[in-house]
Amino acid sequence: MKWIQDITDFIFLSDAPAPADILFIPGSGHAELPEHAAQIYLRGLVPYILPSGRYSIRKDAFAGQVSGNRVYSGNFETEWAFMRHILLANGVPDSAILREDQATYTYENARYSRTLTDSMGLTIRKAIMVCQPFHARRARTYYELAFPETEILVCPPPDAEITRENWLTTETGIHKVLGEVERCGNQFHEILCQTQGIQMTEHIPIP
Repeated sequence: MKWIQDITDFIFLSDAPAPADILFIPGSGHAELPEHAAQIYLRGLVPYILPSGRYSIRKDAFAGQVSGNRVYSGNFETEWAFMRHILLANGVPDSAILREDQATYTYENARYSRTLTDSMGLTIRKAIMVCQPFHARRARTYYELAFPETEILVCPPPDAEITRENWLTTETGIHKVLGEVERCGNQFHEILCQTQGIQMTEHIPIP
């Protein structure tokens, strides 16, 4: 059905990795994201990796999820600390890992990452983003708002649980993907009004 294909094409984005100035990882407790980021780094495609995240605003705490082919143990106070641990375990030097451990939702991941790169004097002309496949549209949109001069390549991990090929086959996949469609509608409402200079008559938060 065409409307299902339209949803799939809108939500799921994927680019081939290419040399870039930085690699972004929006907040996550899933090990496959920093694992995939480490593989890209070890190919020599980026000089820096910037994981971003304190914890999810909906949970008020960090709860790491072990996934992928390796087991990662430890006490992690933030999503950033969890991702840093995995990056180090997969061969990324600490000097290449930048720190942003205050963001609690995707828009903050983008904005706080921009604040950090500006404070370091970094010029970001091209960036790679590693995120869950179903998170790609919303995450890239927020990072494009924070880095309007930057080309952002979205490179989801190939071993992700929910993909454009299988999201319709499980209740979890349908819930995740349609949840992203709803968030795009709710959250982009305020952003579009702001960018177009339109005064909103109703406040819509960006969680």
